[in-house]
Amino acid sequence: MAKVDKVSRKGIVLAGGSGTRLHPLTVSVSKQLLPVYDKPMIYYPLSNLMLAGIDEILIITAPDQQDLFRNLLGDGSQYGIHLDYAVQENPDGVPQAFVIGADFIGDDPVTLILGDNIFYGQGLVQQLRRAVTSNHGATIFAYVVTDPERYGVVTFDDEGTPIAIAEKPRRPRSDYAVTGMYFFDNDVVEIARNLTPSKRGETEIIDVIRSYMKRGDLSVERMGRGIAWLDVGTHDALAEAAAYIQAVDHRQGFKIACIEEIAWRQQWISDEQLLCLSENYGNSPYGAYLAGLMESRL
Repeated sequence: MAKVDKVSRKGIVLAGGSGTRLHPLTVSVSKQLLPVYDKPMIYYPLSNLMLAGIDEILIITAPDQQDLFRNLLGDGSQYGIHLDYAVQENPDGVPQAFVIGADFIGDDPVTLILGDNIFYGQGLVQQLRRAVTSNHGATIFAYVVTDPERYGVVTFDDEGTPIAIAEKPRRPRSDYAVTGMYFFDNDVVEIARNLTPSKRGETEIIDVIRSYMKRGDLSVERMGRGIAWLDVGTHDALAEAAAYIQAVDHRQGFKIACIEEIAWRQQWISDEQLLCLSENYGNSPYGAYLAGLMESRL
């Protein structure tokens, strides 16, 4: 993993909502705190922001869950980043994250990632870096799926320019689903503030994306076959994601979304800080993995 410099861009992980599709698992705890193999779900979106070079991150939680996230992640200084927290009182749509986080975002561009989305694979970091270095307009990530009618779908012309975007269309014109990771310039805050709720009673991220497309400021990164996108919102998806992460871990010998390793390899924390983090995990396999990183220096 090559060193990645920090960028002047804010990051948001949206980890609110009630997670009803995962009941009874989420009756008393946020789904983003559930384990996906050997680490909490929140590690996965957080790791993607870190891999993009983003070190100022806002975590938006449900009102009764914020202390649990704080107890897990603290202020982020142990990873060489800065974490802030905010509450989403009601799940009134993804764009609400930009309104809640307006003061945190300030005048900067911002990247939003949904707290139950996992991305991993060859070439992902390069795509993240392309998106994060563009401070004008919007960049979204699209992924080929077999059931596009379940997602927001983006359609392209013959030159590969995005020309239409639709939410859960009955007859999809494309098999490219819009994933839960979005890169926007600072205009997104005002766009989000002026959205009209849909028939569902929520503001829609598709409407934000469509506003950028209409003005010719939308770029789409198409994820290739070497990248996995996992939307971990159901019991089956949670189990499948854990099995996938476990298989990669056991076969290749390294961990996906190990935020301590990412911080260390990017030189955001020192050898001594990494060793301290490993000791905090006692004699667990995760702690042993961190301790072994300095010896292997793969």
